[in-house]
Amino acid sequence: MATGWTRLAIWAARVICGIEYRIEGWENLPNGPAILLPKHQSAWETLWLPSVMPRRLSFVYKRELHWCRFSAGAGNAGMINIDRSKGENAFEQVAQQGSEHLRDDWWIVIFPEGTRTPPGSTRRYKTGGAAPRRAYQYAAVPIALNSGECWPRKAFIKRPGMITISIGKPIAPDGKSADELAALVESWIETEMRRLAPHRYAGPYAPPFELPREPTPA
Repeated sequence: MATGWTRLAIWAARVICGIEYRIEGWENLPNGPAILLPKHQSAWETLWLPSVMPRRLSFVYKRELHWCRFSAGAGNAGMINIDRSKGENAFEQVAQQGSEHLRDDWWIVIFPEGTRTPPGSTRRYKTGGAAPRRAYQYAAVPIALNSGECWPRKAFIKRPGMITISIGKPIAPDGKSADELAALVESWIETEMRRLAPHRYAGPYAPPFELPREPTPA
């Protein structure tokens, strides 16, 4: 029922508001369990992801949402809540709850920026998004999208247009730290965002940190 509702919302956005979408890199989705790390610009992707992804999803969300009626449905649907006030320890709960879902071939969805960001802006990507993948050695899939162009954050009015979703190749762990993994995810998504929405950025992406080097083949 929940998935049916999200599909109806995406359909209504297309028919009523003229919001179309296209997917690039669908072939990059792994056959097994994975961690999906999408750019987060609007509510659109939270509806789109469970509507089209071929596996059951578990979203990671902030515990503050327990103050609204969202919490009961999220808990029953197998979502994972975290207490952000606990810092790095908050993601221990992601690892504990997420491991069971991953073993059952679910995909876990973590928005690495932690919140919705307007088009053209970037928040420092959080290391916690990569931690569960590093711990359990599952694929981390970066996803870039420009949904904020049509469905702005905190805006009632929607704009017709084409949303592009670009799915990157899974990033292998190879002994990288959580910080290094987060840096690689950020670099790929933010570089791709400049291709999807070049009018929003002044120039190419320049990471404020040194990216980890890939191992040299023997």
